[in-house]
Amino acid sequence: MSASITAATPVKPRSGVLLALSGLLLGMFVSMLASTVVSTSLPVIIHDLGGDQTAFTWVVTATLLTTAISTPVWGKLADLFSRKLLIQIAILIFVLATAAAGFSQDTSTLIAFRAVQGIGAGGLAALSQVIMADIISPRERGRYMGLFGAVMAVATVGGPLLGGFITDTWGWRWNFFVALPFAIAALIILQRTLHLPALAKKKAQIDYLGIVLLSTAVSLLLIWVTLAGSSFEWWSAQTIWMVGGAIVSAILFVVVELRAKEPLVPLTLFKNRTFTLAVIASIATGIAMFGASVFLGQYMQLARGATPTEAGLMTIPMIAGLLLSSIGVGALITRFGRWKPFLIVGSVLLIAGAYLLSTIHYDTNFALVSLYMFLLGAGVGMTMQNLVLIVQNTSKPTEIGVASSGVTFFRSLGGTIGVSVMGAALATKVTELVGDAKADLTKAIMSLGEKAPYWADQLQSGSIPKVSAMPQALRVIFEDIYAQGISHSFLIAVPFAIVSLIAILFLPNVPLTRMTTKERIEASEADFATVSVPAGLDVAVEPEASDVVASADEGAERADAPAGASAGR
Repeated sequence: MSASITAATPVKPRSGVLLALSGLLLGMFVSMLASTVVSTSLPVIIHDLGGDQTAFTWVVTATLLTTAISTPVWGKLADLFSRKLLIQIAILIFVLATAAAGFSQDTSTLIAFRAVQGIGAGGLAALSQVIMADIISPRERGRYMGLFGAVMAVATVGGPLLGGFITDTWGWRWNFFVALPFAIAALIILQRTLHLPALAKKKAQIDYLGIVLLSTAVSLLLIWVTLAGSSFEWWSAQTIWMVGGAIVSAILFVVVELRAKEPLVPLTLFKNRTFTLAVIASIATGIAMFGASVFLGQYMQLARGATPTEAGLMTIPMIAGLLLSSIGVGALITRFGRWKPFLIVGSVLLIAGAYLLSTIHYDTNFALVSLYMFLLGAGVGMTMQNLVLIVQNTSKPTEIGVASSGVTFFRSLGGTIGVSVMGAALATKVTELVGDAKADLTKAIMSLGEKAPYWADQLQSGSIPKVSAMPQALRVIFEDIYAQGISHSFLIAVPFAIVSLIAILFLPNVPLTRMTTKERIEASEADFATVSVPAGLDVAVEPEASDVVASADEGAERADAPAGASAGR
């Protein structure tokens, strides 16, 4: 009989875990703050830089696109190099690009710097999850993921409020510099407090061709979604080239990944039912999360005439839902070890929130709008981090990096596609509604007397209007137009949320292990070393890695069981 692991490494005291996570939490705060601080200011920024709705969408999409593409790259690097060094590099890239964006003189420059910013954001998103798996077991991770949810909620609440105040007081450019002191503090704290176990040395093999093909496929698809219907017809030569190029690049990517020694996204991960279903569910979560954060700010300013500061205050209900659900559910998962009921409830709330937000108008009672936002936020808080948690729980310990970043990648990809599609739908709907309201607009402009030529030129420029500064006659018309366009965009998220619920219903209800990634690796090595073979055979038997991990986790569960529980077996 082979020996079994009967005890797990002692769990690190909570104070030690919190100290190790302090720099990580601050790094995530920097990332979220730098992203959200400009959310309520974007309509003003795009207006000042002379951009249209397409530019507005691409300022957001550029960051999401490079975040999505770079996330699996960072995840692969995390399995090969020092994770501590990598997350420090990610913070530097993110913050320096954010500061540079503050000097933009046109939307093209702003989009370029936001794209670089996304590379750093991809590292922070992927590496934070991987590092957590290094020092906290899945069973205990729920409590600490609640902390991450709380940090995200504080940054998401404080960011728009701070951004609105800065824009109204000193100008929007200062929004891009506010994260710098926090980033410096995060780097210092990470250096002093984060001590990770050394990785086994490997020869680094980066799948460069896979990176290029993935980037090409995703970029072509998003450029097509954003420009089709406005810059060219949906059925056109440009559509054939872009969609055809995206399909060919995607097929070549799959072929390359199947043959690569160190694939960017190991396709064998999809053999894991939990990973595959979590990926499907994460796409819908990304659409809801990123779509809401982008278009709710626009709704408050363009459909309700709010200033940037007011818009930040008006989105608090959604963040409150995210904050309460992420902290509360994280603590409950740690206490009871059950995760599936919370994910099911969260996906139902996603459907309800997205559908109800698709019914709002410019004069909808704000109490109802607040309730709808709260439901959507609660749904995101219950599903977002916990989908990563359950994937880490069932993945091989040697593939934690790529598995975690894989789920995060598809969530970012879902958000990128969602924002692009919702933005394209909004631009098309607004153009259509402006055409339908041409007679009313002409009448309203003529009623302005000597100011009529000024507002006529403003509307013909094609840039996003500053609704709060419009005369009442024009303001009412544009508030109604943008409310209809934005509510129409939210309807796009509903079918994806339904698919997410179906995927979550079929997720295997695997109990959460109490072992950290390092402990699982050590247990696997110990189990492998004690594998016995039948007498008389000199051939060493090499077990499957998944069997070794399962054996190690079973041993840990036996160690966690009450004394005498195994005696009756």
